[in-house]
Amino acid sequence: MLVVRSVTVGPFAENAWLAGCDRTGEALLIDPGDEISRVVALAEPGGFRVTRILLTHGHIDHVAGAAEAAARTGAPVQIHAADERMLAQLPAQAALFGFPPSLPPSIAHRHVHGERFQVGEQEAAVLHVPGHTPGGCAVYFAAARELFVGDTLFAGSVGRTDLPGGDSDALARSIRGVLFALGDEVRVHCGHGPSTTIGEERRDNPFVGERGGILP
Repeated sequence: MLVVRSVTVGPFAENAWLAGCDRTGEALLIDPGDEISRVVALAEPGGFRVTRILLTHGHIDHVAGAAEAAARTGAPVQIHAADERMLAQLPAQAALFGFPPSLPPSIAHRHVHGERFQVGEQEAAVLHVPGHTPGGCAVYFAAARELFVGDTLFAGSVGRTDLPGGDSDALARSIRGVLFALGDEVRVHCGHGPSTTIGEERRDNPFVGERGGILP
């Protein structure tokens, strides 16, 4: 079984996620953005071991704590290459928002669309879903029907595209062409706010849903 846990951290109320295999105790940490003591504590019940840290994209609220999380867990960090430059600019992002300086983590791997990897006995797949950022990605556990989307899709909303690298047309294609194709029953875990399902968003999302989506 895939164990899914989250904690909401930082001034942007970002959701950091843990997805763990209950058979082996291995776990994936997704977007450790802030308050890393609380984030790594997600692994404590059941004694999970974080073996990989995946960043869905390069915005500060999702990546500011990645270097500390890597140091505390010993797990390697990965991101899509198209957002690596954004990640390298983490100190500038922090200064822009008036936050304390944050150092970017060392990147051990640059994932690509369709790449698969194991979290214990659970197989995950990387889905490249650009639009919110050029390198935005989701992580899908097909057997468990659990999907982690970063800021690409929200319950009743979508990721903003007015920041550098944003592209509303690409975002709509990513959601409709990649995420919606996974099936209505898939559970969607978002970078902010509550979880939802593909079915709910396909039908009713005011931006990309079938009942009058705003985006073309």
